[in-house]
Amino acid sequence: MAVQSLQRDFSVIENLKLSKVYLPMLEKLLIDITQDYYNSKRLLAKDKIRLVKIEKIDEYFSDLTVTTAGEDQVFTYANMALKTQVENLLISHQNKDQVLE
Repeated sequence: MAVQSLQRDFSVIENLKLSKVYLPMLEKLLIDITQDYYNSKRLLAKDKIRLVKIEKIDEYFSDLTVTTAGEDQVFTYANMALKTQVENLLISHQNKDQVLE
């Protein structure tokens, strides 16, 4: 979800007057988050766990379908909680990069 959010924001930021300032930061964050996504996906695959889909039920809730060895499980999350979690993930990545520089 973080990758999708960044990709949507990317097209908006490209049209800003100061896009040359923001785009390199956004590109770095997108690369880092994408790499983390693939690393997490590989770790889950080792345990035979796979994210099947995220489906928006209504404006307040979304279902996350996960398949494991033997059965599918559906988890329902509040959209606001997902948004907050994505924001916290992006902020923590941004802060981590600032500490390393």
